[in-house]
Amino acid sequence: MSEQQSNKPVVMRLVLTVVGMFAFGFLMVPLYDVMCDALGINGKTSGTAYQQEVEHIDDSRTLRVQFVTTRAQGMSWDFSPNAEQLSLHPGETREMLFYAHNPTDRPMVAQAIPSVSPSKAAAYFHKTECFCFTQQVLQPGESVEMPVRFIVDPALPVDVKHLTLAYTLFDVSERMPDKLASASAQAH
Repeated sequence: MSEQQSNKPVVMRLVLTVVGMFAFGFLMVPLYDVMCDALGINGKTSGTAYQQEVEHIDDSRTLRVQFVTTRAQGMSWDFSPNAEQLSLHPGETREMLFYAHNPTDRPMVAQAIPSVSPSKAAAYFHKTECFCFTQQVLQPGESVEMPVRFIVDPALPVDVKHLTLAYTLFDVSERMPDKLASASAQAH
């Protein structure tokens, strides 16, 4: 048996491994979403679909909502909430402003990904307006205040007294060349 024939199975296994890894990379997000839904983890918040049917504020309960921000690797923006926490009654519509600043010398596009903990509270935390619904474009040196308006549903389990709304800010500039080009054209 020649050396070339003996290497053929090894090469085929390596090629199949690379193809499998590539496919798995594409399937990670959908698999993650399915697993989080099935296991009730991740703390994904609900979007704009929430409509409060009856204006009911539960004055008998006070919740503390903490705001946490992080930047993904490679994201150079300054990013923070205007306050670390606030107190509210379930059913109240509240707003928090987040500050973002692009200290670089180039326009950038960012996307914020939210999560709520404890995870069982995520289904009761409803954002009615959020900068996380769209990508944010900032010119070099530009700063912006971005609002998040939310309601904590009065049906939140009574044992939950503290929620944390966390945002991770990602640089998505390379994936949004059209947005960058449009932002650059508007700046000039």
